[in-house]
Amino acid sequence: MTGAAVQERAFTFPCAEASLVGIVHQPLTPARRGVLILVGGPQYRVGSHRQFLLLARSLADQGIPAMRFDHRGIGDSDEPYLGFETLDADIAAAIDAFIAQCPQLEEVVLWGLCDAASAILFYAHRDPRVAGLVLLNPWVRTPESEARTYLRHYYLRRLMARDFWRSLLAGRVRPMASAASLLDLLARRFGRKRISDPAGSASGPLDRRPLLERMANGLARYRGPALLIMSGQDLTAREFEDSARQSTSWCRLMAEDRVRRQDLESADHTFSRRIWRDRVSAWTVDWLRSW
Repeated sequence: MTGAAVQERAFTFPCAEASLVGIVHQPLTPARRGVLILVGGPQYRVGSHRQFLLLARSLADQGIPAMRFDHRGIGDSDEPYLGFETLDADIAAAIDAFIAQCPQLEEVVLWGLCDAASAILFYAHRDPRVAGLVLLNPWVRTPESEARTYLRHYYLRRLMARDFWRSLLAGRVRPMASAASLLDLLARRFGRKRISDPAGSASGPLDRRPLLERMANGLARYRGPALLIMSGQDLTAREFEDSARQSTSWCRLMAEDRVRRQDLESADHTFSRRIWRDRVSAWTVDWLRSW
């Protein structure tokens, strides 16, 4: 599809034995720094409520080339999906394809939501073509951190809400089921060891260390700029925030000048309203032009 100032092209490109599907959004007068959008979770290249499509078009309207794609096992691409921790080859192949489609590109910024942000942290330090990172609501899920987050940000808030007590008195809440769920969370919260600190040493290979630890290691080894965008109404964001707060290494990384944080207090996990999507796009563009 060709618009007045932006061209959109669909194409395929190889990754190992698979064929991946990509869409490039190229302005007629493109910048030399482009954005590669990584898919997180069970999404494909369009995204929830067309999130990735709309972001790519918004960036291209600002003169910034963008590409979104289906990694292996997602959408129209081949092969089974093996998880977000196995995407290094997919990201490398997508960067190759992006530069081939937009030869003027000199730098690529990786943009990812949820476990795509986590995958970016594993990969970025390995590729000198990666000039910057945009990380939204990074995924750090463990049974313990999930339980801790629900206890702190869901159950305590629920117990303080008038609507909960009105529903309970009216018989619209099943107290035994709620209690069983709460007891299960308590067992997970206190039945396991605390997440180890990324500052500690690892006794085995890197991929055997806790997820939060490996993500901190990736950001520490990557020395370029990073933009962290957090939703205020999202338990995944709270889980990352609470876990990172307990880590000396993450606290140190977050205090570095190269890491900028933006918070959108009213937004949900996928920034599902137009006003939230527009704010994320504006923050991304402003940050890209600030360095």
